[in-house]
Amino acid sequence: MPSVPYGWYAVLRGAELPPGKVVSLHYFGRALIAFRGADGQPAVRDAHCPHYGAHLGAGGKVVDGTVECPFHGWRFDADGRCVKAPFAVRTPKVSIGGYPVREHSGLIFVYAGPGEPSWEVPDIPEATSQGFAQPIDDTCRARIHVQEMRENIVDESHFHFIHGQSEPPVQDLQPDGPFAEVRGRISRRVLGWDIDNTFDAFMYGPGVMVVRTHGPVLSVTAVALSTPIDDRTSELRMLYYIRKPSRLPFLVPVLKLVFRAEALGEVREEVRIWDHKIHQPRPVLLPHEKGIKALRRWYAQFYPSDVPAEGLPDLPSRSDFSTPLP
Repeated sequence: MPSVPYGWYAVLRGAELPPGKVVSLHYFGRALIAFRGADGQPAVRDAHCPHYGAHLGAGGKVVDGTVECPFHGWRFDADGRCVKAPFAVRTPKVSIGGYPVREHSGLIFVYAGPGEPSWEVPDIPEATSQGFAQPIDDTCRARIHVQEMRENIVDESHFHFIHGQSEPPVQDLQPDGPFAEVRGRISRRVLGWDIDNTFDAFMYGPGVMVVRTHGPVLSVTAVALSTPIDDRTSELRMLYYIRKPSRLPFLVPVLKLVFRAEALGEVREEVRIWDHKIHQPRPVLLPHEKGIKALRRWYAQFYPSDVPAEGLPDLPSRSDFSTPLP
């Protein structure tokens, strides 16, 4: 599996990139910077100046919608083009690479893949709705491929051992091109309450998933953002939007405390497991464990066409991959 499946990834929340600021990032095995151009739109570009290799995020600044190199003052616009080189007779025709960028739902997305994107991540209405509280923002990193982070939602059996569900949930994955939907139910006991919620997981390519859980006590929309850092490590950023109780909005802080106590510890437990597991191209699955195979078939579209889908009969051995997981 290549370390960066083709698709959209959220690399920042919009509020983390105010005008006039250069933000250093590291994703996809590359040093990157983000800044806002003259029109206020975000740009995500390679971090190193082609002139002499300085890191534009280490002392660089935004000047008139361009990023200025801290070493020799070269400036690059939001499209990556050099627009000024002090003391040069002519401005060099050089550029810094970058990614297609979109901003909506309070997030800044970049597209990693060949050519221009052929699909878009839909709006996430909870991010701007007055009916939902400001999100609980939780980020962790693990030594795991982003595909396996996504497989977690269809790993039926782990819901018992990690999330306290009595039986593995019955799930149904419905693919639709670069999108897919998984419907299920989560039943468990939380602080003496019996929680029986439905959930709908909407997958938008390899890096974005929105999980909506609905119940009489607590309704939450979880935005799961999985992004490759390099060929060994991935980031999982979770934004949890809790619906405000219509008649008891003052309960939101209590609901957040309960949610943090229950959910975030379970995520950390998963991360500890991820850090030490290996990738199994051909896992030994039980009859009820159908979700992982279905997801792998759908997920295969985000790799180059010469990379076969895992879990299918003609799957080669691990050693046959040119870029195996560590």
